[in-house]
Amino acid sequence: MPTIERAEPPYLQVARHIREQIKAGALKDGDLVPSAREIARTWGVALATATKALATLRSEGLTRAVSGVGTVVQTKGALHHSARDRSVAIHRTGKIYPPGHYARIRTATLSPAPGLVADALGIQEGAPAIRRQRTTYTAEDTPVSTSVSWFDGALAASCPLLLSTERIMQGTARYVEEQTGRKAVMTYVQHAAGFATEDDAAELCVLAESAVLTSRNRYVDSEGLVLEYGESTALPDHWVFYEYTNEEAE
Repeated sequence: MPTIERAEPPYLQVARHIREQIKAGALKDGDLVPSAREIARTWGVALATATKALATLRSEGLTRAVSGVGTVVQTKGALHHSARDRSVAIHRTGKIYPPGHYARIRTATLSPAPGLVADALGIQEGAPAIRRQRTTYTAEDTPVSTSVSWFDGALAASCPLLLSTERIMQGTARYVEEQTGRKAVMTYVQHAAGFATEDDAAELCVLAESAVLTSRNRYVDSEGLVLEYGESTALPDHWVFYEYTNEEAE
């Protein structure tokens, strides 16, 4: 049973709990969110606190009120699943994508590492690197993002599936951990507004130079070595959620 920790306003703790369920895919589009009375009873909070938590989720575009029904999940066109979200999902649900979403691996090859990739992986520019290119779709077969993941080519011997266009159901980071014992303990993510390349535009079914969200991701093991470096492009108007504490705030 969930419990409230008093260090943070209770309504934010409730909202975060439900938000994480949505991001991990435990609650999917159209699912009914617990009512304010259910939340108040389950969490042991005031009805006003529960109501404020639900209002917070609506303001974030993750839910909507349906007359005669209640509050339902609404994430289509509103939520971008970042590298962190996928890492959380695989640990909570055993699946890397939300229900209905799926990916197609477009290519999986050994390629010379470009300079930026080589720097991220800690290898020489031009050295062999594993390059996996994929596009992610919704249940309606609508593309939402396209990405490229890079790995040190030395992993080809111990992790042969990285060079296959078959999906790795547990995710690449978990697969590498299973094969090598190296576990990704930190994920570093960068986001920026950008413009779609011709290749990205073709995959996302938009015009070239359309506005997009670009990301860079680094999965780092306990030794500080980068296991996987990725670059992705997502459609606009898909929100990424972060929370942090201002430690110096009074």
